[in-house]
Amino acid sequence: MDKNTATGFFLIFLLMLGWFYFTMPSEEELAQQRREQAVQDSLAQIEQTMQDTVGETETTQEQERQTRPEPSISEETDEVEQVQGLFSTSPVTEESEIKVSTPLYTATFTNRGAGPNSFILKEYDTWDGRPVQLIADTLRSAYNIGFLSTENYNVETQNLLFEQVTPGNSINVGEGEQREIRYEMDLGEGRKLALTYLLNGNSYEVDVDIQFIGLTDYVIGQSVDFGWTSPLRFTEKDHTQDALATSAYTYAGGELEQFKLDEPGREESTINGNIDWVATKTKFFTQLIKPLTPTDAAVMTAEVTGEADNQNTEHRYTSSIRSDLDQEGAASYRLYVGPMKYREIVQVDEHAYDMVDVGWSWLRWFSDPFVRWLVIPFFEFLNGFISNFGVIIIVFASLVKLVLSPLTYKSYKSMAAMSELQPQMKEIQEKYKDNPQKQQKATMDLYRKNKVNPLGGCLPNLLQFPILITLWRYFQNSILIRQEEFLWAADLSAPDYILSLPFEIPFLGDQIAGFVLLMTAAMMVQSKLTGGMSGGGGSSPMAGQMKMLQYVFPVMLLFIFNNFAAGLSLYYLIFNVLSIIQQVLIKRKLHGEKEGEAAAA
Repeated sequence: MDKNTATGFFLIFLLMLGWFYFTMPSEEELAQQRREQAVQDSLAQIEQTMQDTVGETETTQEQERQTRPEPSISEETDEVEQVQGLFSTSPVTEESEIKVSTPLYTATFTNRGAGPNSFILKEYDTWDGRPVQLIADTLRSAYNIGFLSTENYNVETQNLLFEQVTPGNSINVGEGEQREIRYEMDLGEGRKLALTYLLNGNSYEVDVDIQFIGLTDYVIGQSVDFGWTSPLRFTEKDHTQDALATSAYTYAGGELEQFKLDEPGREESTINGNIDWVATKTKFFTQLIKPLTPTDAAVMTAEVTGEADNQNTEHRYTSSIRSDLDQEGAASYRLYVGPMKYREIVQVDEHAYDMVDVGWSWLRWFSDPFVRWLVIPFFEFLNGFISNFGVIIIVFASLVKLVLSPLTYKSYKSMAAMSELQPQMKEIQEKYKDNPQKQQKATMDLYRKNKVNPLGGCLPNLLQFPILITLWRYFQNSILIRQEEFLWAADLSAPDYILSLPFEIPFLGDQIAGFVLLMTAAMMVQSKLTGGMSGGGGSSPMAGQMKMLQYVFPVMLLFIFNNFAAGLSLYYLIFNVLSIIQQVLIKRKLHGEKEGEAAAA
């Protein structure tokens, strides 16, 4: 065996060791496999028993089918109930509802599935003025308990009728108060399935306790799925923007997993391990389930019925948690159904606000603390004195501009210095036009002699980049400015269209927003000033291209920003206007310093 062959075998051996190491199942995965094997063994035993009896009953069943009359509606109902096995013995046959009123919401709980089938927020309206009702499927509880029984039935509690133990048909929960709603399903012989909801009068949180009394041996693997199965209703006028922000989430192992479909279809995603919480959300509202007992997996499903930009497309996302029942057959959860408002949702989990898009993933290290510790507290503080969020955005943009002004001053001063060197740089280019190396060396010597940094105009702008990107994303997704009015804008979280076109322009649409038009004009003026300060004039081809970009770039931003939130365009409008004023003042100051130096010489 030669040296190359031996080296090859050694590398293959190392690759095999690495493959075995990284593909070896963890302890959690081994435990999950054991549970699944137990389920398969139970199913196999049940299937074998059923096969043993098929031969004996097949002939009798065929004779009964030939002589039996067509079933009535009630008989069909009985057959559906019998599919649930033991749970068909529940004595409850009539549906009942109980209405809950708190200072924050009005909810309707139904005994079909033992949970809420309506959740109306009192402080929030849809774009057309109707109260926000988050639950789309109102025929049964939005929450469901699913498990596999030893009778080989896939039990879904949404399809079952429970007994409403809490008396009456309405409950009022005052601020600071707590009330309970309890449902039970009595299956005889001391066996019960009970759900108890604890309602809080001053929050959107609801605690739920589930008890399998005398039923733990009936549940295969003593593991149940608890989840939200109803789609969340869209609340904004532009369904496309709402749909883009709609998805399911799982937080586990210190990481947030988003599950979203970008094309029509249906998919399912399972994440194994200990789960912190699962959720589904639209642009501004969410439902979240946080387990208070051990878990081993989360399941998210997504179904999109059409193209995302189609107003009639349905976006159905569900999320559930697989939990292990304790020795007493119990499992507990903390629920949240309400707005994506920072102060409320972080009370459930400090990472729940991670679902709000505040910047690209690689920038979250900056965006998250910047939004949580600076932007939100500033807006909340000013809102105590100023009721109009449009004015608050103007004040905020002014403050950001003030904080960044030293960087801006350095940038403009560097560009002005570069402009002064343009004639000498042109001479160097002419002198060494056939020798690029000498041209570069002479140019760097010129910079060094005049103490000019060629990157001085770019670096300060790059330092502003994280702030600008964070605010660009945050203002599009912040519920703080939702349905807040300013001037002609009826909703700062939506586009402020003021012009309707008789035709549609690709990527722009058939309407033009007001603040975007003003922002574009301000950017053109700012670009012209910046070009003048940086020595962008001249007759060279490069100078002509730069002059053209001064007008092309703002027009491009018109197309990009036209369908974004008005609050975002207002922020950049104010920022650009202040930049223009700052540039004019700096230009005058630098011109005065130059005249003073000339007079002193």
